[in-house]
Amino acid sequence: MTKPSVLFICSRNAGKSQMAAALMDFVSEGAVQSYSAGTNPGSEINHGAVASLAASGADMAEGTPKPIDAKLAHEVDRVIILGTDANPQFDPQIATERWVTYEPSEDGVTGAERMNMIRDEIADRVRGLFHELTE
Repeated sequence: MTKPSVLFICSRNAGKSQMAAALMDFVSEGAVQSYSAGTNPGSEINHGAVASLAASGADMAEGTPKPIDAKLAHEVDRVIILGTDANPQFDPQIATERWVTYEPSEDGVTGAERMNMIRDEIADRVRGLFHELTE
């Protein structure tokens, strides 16, 4: 039996989708193969996201922003789009799910507190997805 797989996508592939993939790796302990990509990849990883994940025990420090691999999008079990900025154009046969996350900065929350709130919301969703994929 092959292990379940998921592709997380956001716009820059520097924060949210990288966080989701690293959290899935952490939560699943390798039982789920996770990937991340961006519709408009940035040039470097979000250092605030790296620090926030490290505080939770997960690691995305070696992540690098990368574009979407259309072949991979066809092969994974799930494609999750994080946020509203990324709008990949896929073959209609590829079912996607969108996770719109709360943006704490809209309420004046910034810095590490903002990043930790985003991390915690994504972590909750990742845990739910892990259980869906492995039950």
